[in-house]
Amino acid sequence: MLISEDGWRLVVSGPTWSMKRAILFALVIFLASGPFAGAQESYRTDEEELAPIELLGKRVFEDKTLSRPAGVACASCHQARQAYQGNNGSPIAAVARGAVPHALGKRNTPTIMYASFSPPFNFVEERDARTGHSEMIPLGGQFHDGHAATLTEQVAGPLFDPNEMNAASKKDVVERIRLGPYADLLRQVFDENIFNNSDEAFVKLSQAVAAFESSSRFHPFSSKFDDYLRGKAELSPLERKGFVLFKDPKKGNCLSCHVGKEDSRNPQDWLFTDFTYDALGGPKNKQLMRVSKPDLGLCEQPELVKKIPLQKDRDSFCGAFKVPTLRNIAQTSPYLHNGFFTKLRDVVAFYATRDTQPARWFPSNSKGLVEKFNDLPRSLRGNVNITEAPYDRGLNQSPRLSEGEISAITAFLATLTDHEKH
Repeated sequence: MLISEDGWRLVVSGPTWSMKRAILFALVIFLASGPFAGAQESYRTDEEELAPIELLGKRVFEDKTLSRPAGVACASCHQARQAYQGNNGSPIAAVARGAVPHALGKRNTPTIMYASFSPPFNFVEERDARTGHSEMIPLGGQFHDGHAATLTEQVAGPLFDPNEMNAASKKDVVERIRLGPYADLLRQVFDENIFNNSDEAFVKLSQAVAAFESSSRFHPFSSKFDDYLRGKAELSPLERKGFVLFKDPKKGNCLSCHVGKEDSRNPQDWLFTDFTYDALGGPKNKQLMRVSKPDLGLCEQPELVKKIPLQKDRDSFCGAFKVPTLRNIAQTSPYLHNGFFTKLRDVVAFYATRDTQPARWFPSNSKGLVEKFNDLPRSLRGNVNITEAPYDRGLNQSPRLSEGEISAITAFLATLTDHEKH
C-alpha cells in the first residue's frame, strides 16, 4: 500500500527522525480512510445498528464453537471490558490461555482498538534531503511483528495457532458455521452459494471479522483527551504538564513514535502510533522462561527475507516490535510484547531510566555486571535504540525525566481511555 505495485515510493525529507515520522504519520492518516477505516460516528451499543457484514463479523468474533476443543473465541482474548485485550483467564498474565488444556500463547495479546488504522505491512523509503542518505524502514501490519499484513489476514493467525484457538482447518471452520445458528446471515451478506467453496467462504468470513473490527466501536475517539481536542473538556494541571512533557523532544520525546499532529484538534490525527518498529530492549519476563528460544520480533516474521530491501540485513531487525497505540493504554496491562510490566507508570519510568539506572530493571550476572537488554542474545543487543531521547543518557547521568515528571506523563496517558465500557 505504501509502496505500490507500480513502484510508487514515499520519500521523506528532513534532517530529524521527528520530521520524518510526522510526514509518515500524515500519509498513514490519509490511507486510514480506506475501505475498513470506518465512519467516525458515536459508539454503537445496539446490534441492530451494525451493518450486516459487521454483525456477521461479530458473530464469528464471539463464536466459541470454532476452537478445538470448543470454548475459546476471538472475544475470549480480546475482551470488550479491557479495550479488546485480555488473556482468557491465563495463570500467567502476560500470555493468553488457549483452547487446549494448559496451552498458553507466546506473546502478550495486543489490543485491537484502533487497529484498523494500521496500513498493510511494507517497507517505506526515507531519504534525508540534506545528506542524501536513504534507508528503508518497516511500517504497518498486524500483530507485534506485523506478520499479518491486514486485519483480514490477521483472522487466521489465532484461529489456527495450536496454542490459541487450535481450529482444525478452514474447511472445518466453514462447516461448523454452515451448521450453526448464523449460517443464513452469511448467505444474506454474501450469496446462497457461499458454502460451496470452503476456501472462498473462509476469506469472506475473515473479511466480515475485519469489518466488525473496523466498526466505530473499535475507534470511538471518545476519551477525555478527545473531548479536550474538541474544546469540550479541560485537562487537569498535572495532565497538562504530562502532555507538555510527552511532546517535548528533550524530555519524554514520546511523539517521535507515538505521534499526533500538534497543530490539529481532530482526534483522528492523534492515533499515538506511527506504526513503525523499534527495538526497546525490554527486560526478560521470567514467567515465560518455559520458552527457551528468544523472541526476536520482526526479524522472525515469516518470509521477511523476501520483503527486505537489498541494502538491509535481516538481523538488523531483530528485537524490533511494532509501536503500539497509546489509546486506552491504561486499560491494557500488561505491557510490552512479553508482558513484563504490569503497571503503566513503570513503563514510563523504564523509558526514562533504562540507561541511567539499568540495575533498576535488569539482573546482574555472576560477575556482578548488569545484563542490559537481557531478553536479546548479546550479538543482537546493538540493535536497541540508544540514540533518541530519553534513551540518550548514560549510566548514572540524570535521566531526562524526574519521578514527578514520570507521574505527570502517566496521568496524561490516563486521559486516552475511551469513555465507553468496551
